[in-house]
Amino acid sequence: MSRGYSELTRLIERLHRRFLDVIRAELNRLGVRDLNGVQALLLANIGDEAMAIRDLVERGYYQGSNVSYNIKKMTDMGYLTQERSQHDKRSVTVQLTDKAREVVEQVKILEGRNAKAFNDYIDEARVEDVCQALQRLERTWADYIHYGNE
Repeated sequence: MSRGYSELTRLIERLHRRFLDVIRAELNRLGVRDLNGVQALLLANIGDEAMAIRDLVERGYYQGSNVSYNIKKMTDMGYLTQERSQHDKRSVTVQLTDKAREVVEQVKILEGRNAKAFNDYIDEARVEDVCQALQRLERTWADYIHYGNE
């Protein structure tokens, strides 16, 4: 199992990078040159919600190292609006602009096309099994972070 586990962890990392490459390629195809894959995925994860920046990280929506840089850049480029909380001036809520919603819609269309192509190779029950296994791995890692190796 150790070799399989090792391959799985490396595959997860490669798949994430490849997914960002797919998004970046689609953005280029659409002529969107001012966003990268991480930023477009972040916009897609925000969706129709008004969300505090800290929630992006806590929910696992943001995978980069500098969320404040990307939020500021996307705000400056007109993809996000920001609003400081009335009760806690340290908390900032972000929301998509119409410009961002157009990009998110294109990312959703891309995901639909890729899901259809993927489903031609594997049936839904097997996909659910893989998802359950990955969710269990996520839980194992979260338990390790919180409780150590007990």
